[in-house]
Amino acid sequence: MEDRIYWLGWQLLMPGAGKRLWSLVKHFGSPRAAWEAGSKELAGAPGFDAEGAGDLVRRRERIDPAGEAARLNSRGITFACHTDPDYPENLLQIYDPPPVLFLRGQIKPADSLSIAIVGSRRPTPYGLAVAGKLATDLAALGITIVSGLARGIDTQAHRGALAGNGRTLAVLGCGVDVVYPRENAKLMEQIVERGAVISEFPPASPPEAWHFPVRNRIISGLTRGTVVVEASEKSGALITADFALEQGRDVMAVPGNVANPLSRGPHRLIKQGARLVEGAGDILDEMGLEKLFPVPEAGQEGKMKMSSEEQALYSLLSLDPVSLDELISKSGFTPQRVMAALMYLEIKGLTRQLPGKFYTRAGRDLF
Repeated sequence: MEDRIYWLGWQLLMPGAGKRLWSLVKHFGSPRAAWEAGSKELAGAPGFDAEGAGDLVRRRERIDPAGEAARLNSRGITFACHTDPDYPENLLQIYDPPPVLFLRGQIKPADSLSIAIVGSRRPTPYGLAVAGKLATDLAALGITIVSGLARGIDTQAHRGALAGNGRTLAVLGCGVDVVYPRENAKLMEQIVERGAVISEFPPASPPEAWHFPVRNRIISGLTRGTVVVEASEKSGALITADFALEQGRDVMAVPGNVANPLSRGPHRLIKQGARLVEGAGDILDEMGLEKLFPVPEAGQEGKMKMSSEEQALYSLLSLDPVSLDELISKSGFTPQRVMAALMYLEIKGLTRQLPGKFYTRAGRDLF
């Protein structure tokens, strides 16, 4: 228990520095011995010089680990030390796990059966539909969905998991009490209730640029494999895939339109040997779980009832946006009947309205 408190102190003092922390504590023999070391002793540790050691000691003097633990508890924030039974087993197996994780929500043993779904912050409607469908299908089978709560694919992955009545974990590049992006405030609270929001950065830490590549190793490290949906050639999602490869985890990718720049990342991974994913069954097969978690064949999930007008309009929709005027022209219905049918299709979760009065399928029958 004493070591646990000193590990917390070091995580507060040196967040995002897993390798340096492990090396430092190994040098002194325990987190308490390292915490009590003076600047001259610290300067003799690997990776430290006199100037860095002096700065570390000055900052350390402002931290009371036991007091910080009490403050976390009062704010509804917990922390999991690597020695705790609730620290994720998958994460312990990577090269440089954070000694301490800050949490809102709860990590459960079942979360060890998990998949990361990551991708672009500016995806196409196709990418959003695929990410949501994959997450929903996997979550409905009891597989935890892990992502980074960023705009775009990450957000859709979390929403899909919740739609599948499953669990989801969000790994942040800021404090667990910082909502980023701001529009995900409600989603963040839903994740806390049905999973956990996780960070190695202390509460109130801002979303600094360097935090996100660091946190990506945790996204991949928590999971059995990573699925990239849409990503440019220099996307953070590819950094997550690289970490997954280094950690010995499965890497999978969803193919896309060859003319779309966001397909280049997934296509590059596929060329390099990543599993091509067309549906949840491919992911289960890659994980060796297809016999334990059979996915219903297309058409066997139970069809949503639609009126004749709704069916006619739905048949005109795809994952490519179609304008309202085009739907009116092709269907032959009056504008009022088209708008009414589209409204009911949207309520049923079968269509999605985009800015400019464009419509797409919502991805329920994508695979």
